[in-house]
Amino acid sequence: MVWTPLHAKIHRTIRSRHLFERNQRLLIAVSGGQDSLCLIKLLLDLQSKWAWDLGIAHCDHRWRSDSEANAHHVENLAKTWDISFYLETANEPINSEAAARDWRYQALSAIAKANNYQYIVTGHTASDRAETLLYNLIRGTGADGLQALTWQRPLNTGIMLVRPLLEITRLQTEQFCQEFKLPIWEDSTNQDLQYARNRIRQELIPYLQENFNPQVESALAQTAELLQAEVEYLEKAAQQLREKAMGIGDEEDSLTALVPLRLNRRVLQKAPLALQRRVMRQVLQQILTDAPSFEHIEKLTALIIAPNRSQTDPFPGGAIAQVEGDWICFK
Repeated sequence: MVWTPLHAKIHRTIRSRHLFERNQRLLIAVSGGQDSLCLIKLLLDLQSKWAWDLGIAHCDHRWRSDSEANAHHVENLAKTWDISFYLETANEPINSEAAARDWRYQALSAIAKANNYQYIVTGHTASDRAETLLYNLIRGTGADGLQALTWQRPLNTGIMLVRPLLEITRLQTEQFCQEFKLPIWEDSTNQDLQYARNRIRQELIPYLQENFNPQVESALAQTAELLQAEVEYLEKAAQQLREKAMGIGDEEDSLTALVPLRLNRRVLQKAPLALQRRVMRQVLQQILTDAPSFEHIEKLTALIIAPNRSQTDPFPGGAIAQVEGDWICFK
């Protein structure tokens, strides 16, 4: 086996970030593109050092005429490498990026759960991280949206999603695949400029590289990395503030947690605006079926200093928040 600087880098990353332990079962999501082929080759080469049990999963969205051939290509690679292969095919073509992503994670989770894999591993890179930051920034977001694509996050099924390549750019995965002559399956939809992410990849990032910063992908990925740590800290601080405002953990008022949801305004008034907003977002996440908007959060935050008997107009689903003395109560 040829040991490249990329092998060493990923080996160090996995160890220093505690992404996996030894003897774990890892399910690798492989599309057949350069990033996922680079990922599976790296993990195969590192397997002897970590004693992992690897499997390959492929999701066929059925939105390209060659998608079935693509799936066979990945299956043949799995056979060549003597790795378990799992295929999930959509019942009907999925045409939106968001719907495809949701379906893909559900499919991968189901395969992992049924076959006792502790981790799902994807080939997201620093380039993906930069694109996601720009995509969310353009649509309007807070720090949470800008730090999207984290190193690891638990899925609903209790399985951990891990992204070991977040410090590697797409150019590096391409060079790695060329060096090892890996048979990349070119996805024609990556060139389709009707998708916003493709326009960011094909047009915006090259423009930024040429006119502003040749290393813009790494710079944006670094920003996402810094924001990730800050978001984790702020979310934890907001959770503690929310529990205090609800009276949870306060011995003399421990029954407060059992009454309908309400928040103590005196507790919230002492906190910085950034934490007030996060508390309100956490509360709305419990109440609403969809993610709360900036407007939802702002009108609820305004009640912290509003006159008595002030109230919001109904949130989606019909809930109303009202000021009752020192309390914001939800009806």
